[in-house]
Amino acid sequence: MAKYDYDLFVIGAGSGGVRAGRLAALSGAKVGMAEEHRVGGTCVIRGCVPKKFMVYASEFANQAQVAEGYGWSVGEAQFDWKRFLEAKDREIARLSGIYVTNLSNAGVEIVHAKARLKDAHTVELVGKGEVTADKILIATGGRPWTPTEFAGAEHIITSEEAFHLPELPKRIMVAGGGYIAVEFAGIFAGLGVDTTLVYRGPNILRGFDDDIRSHVTEEMKKRGVKIMLGCQHQSIEKTATGLVSHMDGCGDIETDVVMFATGRKPYVEGLGLETAGVTLNEAGAIAVDKFSKTNVDNIWAVGDVTDRINLTPVAIREGAAFAQTEFYNNPTSFDHDMVASAVFSQPPVGSVGLSEADARHLHGKVDIYLSRFRPMKTTFYGGDERCMIKLVVEAGTDKILGCHVVGPDSPEIIQMAAIALKMGVTKPQWDSTCAVHPTLAEELVTMRDKYVPQGAAA
Repeated sequence: MAKYDYDLFVIGAGSGGVRAGRLAALSGAKVGMAEEHRVGGTCVIRGCVPKKFMVYASEFANQAQVAEGYGWSVGEAQFDWKRFLEAKDREIARLSGIYVTNLSNAGVEIVHAKARLKDAHTVELVGKGEVTADKILIATGGRPWTPTEFAGAEHIITSEEAFHLPELPKRIMVAGGGYIAVEFAGIFAGLGVDTTLVYRGPNILRGFDDDIRSHVTEEMKKRGVKIMLGCQHQSIEKTATGLVSHMDGCGDIETDVVMFATGRKPYVEGLGLETAGVTLNEAGAIAVDKFSKTNVDNIWAVGDVTDRINLTPVAIREGAAFAQTEFYNNPTSFDHDMVASAVFSQPPVGSVGLSEADARHLHGKVDIYLSRFRPMKTTFYGGDERCMIKLVVEAGTDKILGCHVVGPDSPEIIQMAAIALKMGVTKPQWDSTCAVHPTLAEELVTMRDKYVPQGAAA
């Protein structure tokens, strides 16, 4: 008789948990999985996938203007928000169903219930009894964080509610300066909503290269997003005509909807971590080692709940590494260095490696190669959209430490650049690559002159 009900029990059916559970089951292990919402997790159900659909939808108005510049006669167009939501929900349901099918085909037993640890080997499935497992993997992801200390906070929505608004507002305020706030500001502006982005800091996209931050700000303004910095909510007042945000730093602003995108936090509430003795770090995330193992011998955690790099592909790779280590006798840890990221803002951003500021702090002297230009597509019709490409290079070794791109297809471009940077490419090796012409990306390998800011000594 088996000592436990399962060899592995996974709490959370998002990207990391699904990959780990499926691979473990394919090794012959008996695997169970609990999910309190829908299989697919944040990314598929209420994150990157539906958000990308919204980005696509919001880009067509700008594309129609571009089409006129290329000789097309574009008639009056209208956007049907409800029809879009119905199509989006059908596709999300289809994708969630694929996840369920793949798990079931691998032999994973899925339970739809909230799970909490009773002890180091026992999981309570709320309303559905208890199970035991030799190994437990926590992959519950993160949840939006919003401040609640001011009057009227009950009127705000988060990105999760933004996917299900019953109607498209005429006016919206997006509070926050991170990638989620910036992306949703672009989405709503593109759909014709009067959009205001407010952020308490001095510039948006904290953590990204400073030139990216300033460039994206200016380009977003060109597309009609009102960006107000140094602003802090004091209260929100519901009136007969909308929601009035009383702000410290930028006065009163009335909109129909106030969306907060002020960060996410690891979803650890109600998991029974204290009961099982699992330690959290100072940020409130589950503390793990390089193999995603907690301080408890038989409990692991992957993905956003560990607050390492909160990206879907990272969670997937962490989950796969866990499965390889524990079920395939192949000790594997995911290398979190040189992980590329994208911001699906308008224009989009692709970034890999160090910002200029971080590179100077860690490596001392660096050389900068920077180009700002109008892409070929834009110059044809006289548009004023500008792209930016920036390389951060270690002086002396010529090793490329960072690559940053703002402009059309930047997320696609950065994926290939990340391969080179991961392999330790130098600037001479980079420059030896022949350009593909005519493309935006060719600028990456044609920058020969070091960038000297205006007013600085050469």
